[in-house]
Amino acid sequence: MELPVMPPVKPMLAKSVKTIPPDMQYEAKWDGFRAVVHRDGDEIVIGSRTGKPLTRYFPELVAALAENLPGRCVVDGEIVVVHGGRLDFDRLSERIHPAESRVRTLAERTPASFVAFDLLALGDTSHLDTPLAERRALLAEALRAARPPVHLAPATTDRELALVWFDRYEGAGLDGVVAKPLDLPYRPDARLMFKIKHERTADVVVAGYRFHKSGPVVGSLLLGLYDDTGALQHVGVCAAFPMKRRAELVTELEPLRMDPADAHPWAAWTDAHAHESSRLPGAVSRWTGKKDLSWTALRPERVLEVAYDHMEGTRFRHTAQFRRWRPDRAAADCTYAQLDEPVGYDLSEVLSGDGTG
Repeated sequence: MELPVMPPVKPMLAKSVKTIPPDMQYEAKWDGFRAVVHRDGDEIVIGSRTGKPLTRYFPELVAALAENLPGRCVVDGEIVVVHGGRLDFDRLSERIHPAESRVRTLAERTPASFVAFDLLALGDTSHLDTPLAERRALLAEALRAARPPVHLAPATTDRELALVWFDRYEGAGLDGVVAKPLDLPYRPDARLMFKIKHERTADVVVAGYRFHKSGPVVGSLLLGLYDDTGALQHVGVCAAFPMKRRAELVTELEPLRMDPADAHPWAAWTDAHAHESSRLPGAVSRWTGKKDLSWTALRPERVLEVAYDHMEGTRFRHTAQFRRWRPDRAAADCTYAQLDEPVGYDLSEVLSGDGTG
């Protein structure tokens, strides 16, 4: 492979802001695997956000990219899996599997798509220093004849339309909106773009914690919500605390500590079969590897208000953010019923670029 921009490349990143800034290019924020694709003739390398190759996990995309990308190019985008008209990150995560036979099976069962949104090189020319507006025009022309599962990400310079997308596209599983300055060059691994994500709040039960990797202070709080059957389901963690606060939390939560934890709602967490019927902390996966998944059980009595962006099935998609303790709330009232569910929106309409209807 001989390209003007060679792998590995860490993609350009975005920093969070509260509102959509004016006078920029706006795109939906995709909830998938960020990927930089290098193609030189028959050679295709799909690089992850960390620079490690993803190529072997998506054989169906390798074939599709060979059919739809220019013969020599470097393209930035997102690998996604669509299920039921919306993005499905859980099914996408399953695609990362060590067994070749499983990779082939999943490529047929849950095929992935590639959404392209930036151009780093075309032919013998690097476009790292080319302004975004020009890169977008070049990318649109390069993908003019592209067909699914390769897509050109819809983009606009109309802020009012971006506001519509921010509300409407959430129902298709999208994460928010990304704003990009029109004169922005491409700078790998630099946070020069802006992301505006949805934020909601929920009252959750604190049912345990894990120690921090640095020592005997709280690393993360384990959060739960009650389902329709009255079972407490593990929905995620809250983890961003100053080190002083991590130490204080150990003392503060000590009166709730359960040792032994036989009567805890998640006492069966070490039983692999129990994870099949309930959401429990400590599920072993290819992501966790040999990581210590043990945790300290707490009586599920304290209620915490957290901020979250969106749900992935029955759990928070990302780490929740601490807002405040809620001593005025009863743990039993912390149910899924309080969560705001966005109106559904078919992802095919997003990918078609029909965001105005």
